[in-house]
Amino acid sequence: MSKVQLPSLTGFGNQALLLVINAVLSLAFIDQLYNHDLPCPLCILQRVGFTLIGLMILLNLRAGAQPAHYGFAILFAVLGLSVSLRQVLLHVAPPDLGYGDTFFHIHFYTWAFVGFVSLIISMAILLILPDGGTRSRHWVAQFLSIWFVLLLLANLISTLLECGLGPCADNPVSYQGIELLRQWLAK
Repeated sequence: MSKVQLPSLTGFGNQALLLVINAVLSLAFIDQLYNHDLPCPLCILQRVGFTLIGLMILLNLRAGAQPAHYGFAILFAVLGLSVSLRQVLLHVAPPDLGYGDTFFHIHFYTWAFVGFVSLIISMAILLILPDGGTRSRHWVAQFLSIWFVLLLLANLISTLLECGLGPCADNPVSYQGIELLRQWLAK
């Protein structure tokens, strides 16, 4: 009879949060590639917010839960929340149709606002629960960790290709970094 080691409640919660962050980043990245919808600078900052939160959750899964990890994740979520709220307020006027694609008829930046609020509440709950062993080497945690790192690298490369080493365009229509690289190689 083999015993299956299930993660603790906080371990399961951290894995669930990393799954949600992976799904959010994957959906945004798929939309970017499939629909050719390049992210604006505020969208990129929201992705950075989700990524920084994911890094803190990854630290919990790899090194064990620490209050500082949750604290930094909540701070990163507040920053992401403020960026997404800024973008919502930019497009709230009636003649403005919003920026970018929608998901269930709601713009991604509005979903990001809801996501950051949900993450703050979830991490506050996980911070309250007693840590019964968040650190995990289970295959699910390993898979989620690898998926997250690949998304992090893909978004980093994509942002460099879109913006180059300078500021991003307000309304990007092409991968400016690729064009700058072509110009540099042509010299």
